[in-house]
Amino acid sequence: MRRSKEDTNETIRLLIETAGQVFTRKGYADAALEDIASEAQLTRGALYHHFGNKKGMFHAVLESVQKRIAERILTESAQSDDVWEQLLLGCRAFVTAAVEPQHKRILLIDGPAVFGWEVWRTMDSQNSVRLLHEQLQLLEREHILQPVSVDALTPVISGALNEAALWIAQQPDEKQALADSMTAVSLMLNGFKRNV
Repeated sequence: MRRSKEDTNETIRLLIETAGQVFTRKGYADAALEDIASEAQLTRGALYHHFGNKKGMFHAVLESVQKRIAERILTESAQSDDVWEQLLLGCRAFVTAAVEPQHKRILLIDGPAVFGWEVWRTMDSQNSVRLLHEQLQLLEREHILQPVSVDALTPVISGALNEAALWIAQQPDEKQALADSMTAVSLMLNGFKRNV
């Protein structure tokens, strides 16, 4: 009997979720496909069928993390009707989500190490960076930004947020490091805001 598309999608979802837990716990290098298949209560054949190999599995997990963080940015920034406040909330949401235990190792440590920064940046540009760029375009249209190229400003802010997340992840007091980083990010962003 042929499996339905819903069954296939559920298998893929389960494998990505389970693999995310295994990669978070063990790291990419020490995670085995057998562990993922066993914890998902599926065969290794199912994993190979859908993802090809360990790197393919990890790519799907990293992509899933990137998408979840983008969803968080949308949710958090929607808490305000003020477009400038939305920018600040979105930046905070990115950094906060990036350093959470279920994301930190996959997003900040193993992702760049396994795929290199170019692949990592491509994924980021389709998710968080895309949202940042759209928000900056909105601020530009509403004449809230200083005269500056949004195309140039987007990687500047994104780079600062990525570096802040990497720094926070290494601090013993992540809560204080997040607060300190967001103070610095707010001061930086205010330099791009037009005085009205």
